[in-house]
Amino acid sequence: QVQLVESGGGLVQAGGSLTLSCAASGSIFSINAMGWYRRAPGKQHELVVRISSGGNTNYAEAVKGRFTISRANAKNTVLLQMNSLKPEDTAVYYCYAELPAAGNYWGQGTQVTVSS
Repeated sequence: QVQLVESGGGLVQAGGSLTLSCAASGSIFSINAMGWYRRAPGKQHELVVRISSGGNTNYAEAVKGRFTISRANAKNTVLLQMNSLKPEDTAVYYCYAELPAAGNYWGQGTQVTVSS
C-alpha cells in the first residue's frame, strides 16, 4: 500500500559525506512527518532525525551539526545530508513516514559504512 524507497547509502572514509534520499509512494493522502532511524552494531535502534510537515526538526545529539534533513522538490521525498562522517555513524539507516490515517511505514534500510 505504501512504499518507502531509499537510496544513497555506501562506503566512505571518515570525514566524508553522503546524501540519503527517501521517497514515499502509494496510498498516501498526507504525511505528518518523515525521518530516519539507524541501527548500529552494538547499539539500539535510535532516532537520527525527524522532520514534521511544518518543517520542525529534531536531531539526535550524536549527529547535530553534521547531519541535515530537508524536503526535496519531489513529492513526499526527504534528503539527509551527512557530513563529517565518523566510524560510529556506521549503521543501517531506515527511512520512516508518519501517515495520519495509515500509521507508520518503514523503508527496507540502507547500509552506511564509514571506514577508519
